[in-house]
Amino acid sequence: MSTTRAYRTVGVEDHLVTPEVMAAWDRLSDEARADSQPGAPRGGDLTERLVEVGERRFAAMDDAGLDVQVLSLTSPALHNLPAAEGRSLQTATNDHIAARVAERPDRLQGFATLAMPAPEAAAAELERAVSQLGLHGALLCGRTGARNLDHRANWPVLEVANDRRAPLYIHPQMSQLDVRAALYGGFDDAVSFAFATSGIGWHYESGVQFLRLVLSGALDRFPDLPILLGHWGEVVLFYLDRLDSFAARAKLPLSFSEYARRHVYATAGGLYSERYLNWAGEVLGVERLLFGSDYPYRPSPDGGVAAYLARAGLSLEDQARVASGNWDALVAAIRR
Repeated sequence: MSTTRAYRTVGVEDHLVTPEVMAAWDRLSDEARADSQPGAPRGGDLTERLVEVGERRFAAMDDAGLDVQVLSLTSPALHNLPAAEGRSLQTATNDHIAARVAERPDRLQGFATLAMPAPEAAAAELERAVSQLGLHGALLCGRTGARNLDHRANWPVLEVANDRRAPLYIHPQMSQLDVRAALYGGFDDAVSFAFATSGIGWHYESGVQFLRLVLSGALDRFPDLPILLGHWGEVVLFYLDRLDSFAARAKLPLSFSEYARRHVYATAGGLYSERYLNWAGEVLGVERLLFGSDYPYRPSPDGGVAAYLARAGLSLEDQARVASGNWDALVAAIRR
């Protein structure tokens, strides 16, 4: 397709994996593996595309009309690993991401991955990733074992992100096994799995993590913390009116809508719905919308990124904002 466009395009959710991380996932017990989303499939085309950061990836970007990918370690990242192993792998993985970006800064940027089972070490690594490696915040998977993101043990990570104004992307992962059994089980295995993941479960899981940050007081303690939610807000934006009626009972100083407009940036996450894009823009403002293609899990939008944004009825100025301008402004505000 032609690469002539009126604006630059950036995808803020595009994934990779390393052989070392896959090997660590393989060493997990069955119980630990069942607690979160299984890692990248082995031996197939999808795995090859996750591992490869080179010409094949760039060709796919060209086909999609995407200038830049923001690389991140795919789910479940390091969340389900033993703390010591996670500490080692977060350093190696972030060095790998930074090295790939350094090779092609015109095509690649990066999010850090963090060893959330060891929050103090994760906070120190986020400092290093932002101040030394030039990465743009971190992609997290919300829950770590039984510990939700709002848990006080995680506040060192939130504090660094707040002080640096470094975005935290709350990425979907599998809910816990007992939750999957209670809410999504009872059907054919393939149906139950899809129900618990891409059908709806992933999106509830991520959205609830954001709501917990509000209810716990974490976002009052960290008012400068940017939060990215994929799939046009992980359901939350569609229920803010309902949630706002609950804010007084929770004795919150702000409404949920106000917290969302202060903290949330909604990304496509590979969900190319014009209706959802426009709804998210109506709720948050178009200046808080970002594009993301979820490479390599999702195909590119029909006709490419620019065609999708045009189909949504955005003005050329607003297309440019969603395509890259909003992301560039967010990155420029990071305190290095």
